[in-house]
Amino acid sequence: MSRLLLLLAALFLLLRKPTAAAPLSTNSRWIVDESGRRVKLACVNWVSHLEDMLAEGLSKQPLDAISQSIVSMGFNCVRFTWPLYLATDDNLATLTVRQSFLSLGLNESIAAIQLKNPALVDLPLLQAYKAVVRNLGDNNIMVILDNHISKPGWCCSNSDGNGFFGDKYFDPDLWVNGLTKMAGLFNDTANVVGMSLRNELRGPKQNVNDWYKYMQRGAEAVNAANPNVLVILSGLSFDNDLSFLSNKQVQLSFSAKLVFELHWYAFSNGNAWASGSPNQVCGSISSSVMRKAGFLLKQGWPLFISEFGIDQRGTNTNDNRYLGCILGLAAELDVDWALWTLQGSYYLRQGVLGMEEFYGVLSYDWCKQRNSSFLQRISTLQSPFQGPGLSDTKPYKVLFHPASGLCVAKKSLLEPLHLGSCDEPEALDYTEQHSLVSQGTLMCLKAAGEGEKVKFGVFCSDSASQWELISDSKMHLSTKLTANSSASLCLDVDSDGRTIVTNTCRCLSNDRTCDPENQWFRIIDSSRPVASKNSVMEWLFRNLWWNVL
Repeated sequence: MSRLLLLLAALFLLLRKPTAAAPLSTNSRWIVDESGRRVKLACVNWVSHLEDMLAEGLSKQPLDAISQSIVSMGFNCVRFTWPLYLATDDNLATLTVRQSFLSLGLNESIAAIQLKNPALVDLPLLQAYKAVVRNLGDNNIMVILDNHISKPGWCCSNSDGNGFFGDKYFDPDLWVNGLTKMAGLFNDTANVVGMSLRNELRGPKQNVNDWYKYMQRGAEAVNAANPNVLVILSGLSFDNDLSFLSNKQVQLSFSAKLVFELHWYAFSNGNAWASGSPNQVCGSISSSVMRKAGFLLKQGWPLFISEFGIDQRGTNTNDNRYLGCILGLAAELDVDWALWTLQGSYYLRQGVLGMEEFYGVLSYDWCKQRNSSFLQRISTLQSPFQGPGLSDTKPYKVLFHPASGLCVAKKSLLEPLHLGSCDEPEALDYTEQHSLVSQGTLMCLKAAGEGEKVKFGVFCSDSASQWELISDSKMHLSTKLTANSSASLCLDVDSDGRTIVTNTCRCLSNDRTCDPENQWFRIIDSSRPVASKNSVMEWLFRNLWWNVL
């Protein structure tokens, strides 16, 4: 059943939002198509930068089957990695897939590729890369070409020689030549909508002056060779830091094509999530992310979280606690993103044959989803909440619940609130008096007591109708039943996993063992089209009220 629901959701996404491959551009902080309508990048990373230089998984499944699985999971684009030397070393570029695999002793893998993807086996590596891009286009999947590394291999460390301009394997002139070649090579490929200039700049040589010098040069080279693509710039310190741009922006000859990218993992902050109070860690790290990168949105630049992800086995406390926090912030900011990662396994990684990738959305054999619940949780973020041309709907607020990926909704006036699709949420206004009012009506959210269901009421000036965002995470919605009450109640999800209730606020102290996620709700802006029910609700309210009188 869950697989069917995900497939139906993917079909809905395809019908509803453009996965178009027309040239994209930027309008302030938004990525838009030629008509000016927002296009949200909801991508998955697909690795093709390791020693074999072939897209992972082609020994497990036919190429078209993999592309179709990407679509079925709701993604509309792929961040497709490539090593610089594939474009700059003719000896590598002309090496066939078969020759590459045999040189690495991957005899079983090449035999499996022969069976699953015979048309690719004797193609030169660069042509095989193009074939994957072409097949993604045939399935209406946009592609961002990501120069992940110079020398083919696993990334990244501070000492791998690939980290920053001037490192052993990172010659700036060769890099610009490689970017120019790849940009030109895909100049006529409509579904290639962007190029990420370099993944995770890092290491002891990194400095701001050289960042400006070479990233501006690379950006100009890409735009000159292919003016259609978005030009995506990464920051410093493993792409965790773009703060230097707050004082000085890049100077380029072109406009409406520039995007900045950010990486954010749980391990970006060591073991902080597992060792600290989730509320406090979420608040602290979210503030840091806004200082280091989020400020760009307010300045009018698109921000693309081009890598985030978790161990999808669900056993990593650090990852599990981080996920609710990043999903809440990603929903509020409504940023473009790329999940790490597609592949469930590798041909060869760091000397290990057939290594399994537990961050991968696909299983080891690439036959099924690794964690369908995780995909359900991120699915609402695959569509835009807001942006140019999205709809004529008056903007409204929704309550997003990161732990479920759902939003607060209701069926009727007489029924309690529940978790439901963010495409059919309860459209709210958050007033200056901190009331959550059903848009177009006079009715507001009201608490009834500990463990009691939350419903709408008509008297919105009392304490039980006022909701404050508390805790460091800013995701606890708190109220008091009376003005003199010392105890706060927080919005919560009942034991049925669906009904919205109020309970005593949890995990507000420095308790690292407490899990607050069930009580985390993020107030977000939305202009998604919603079913027109407020006029009916107001009519019912007025008539029922007068009947009572």
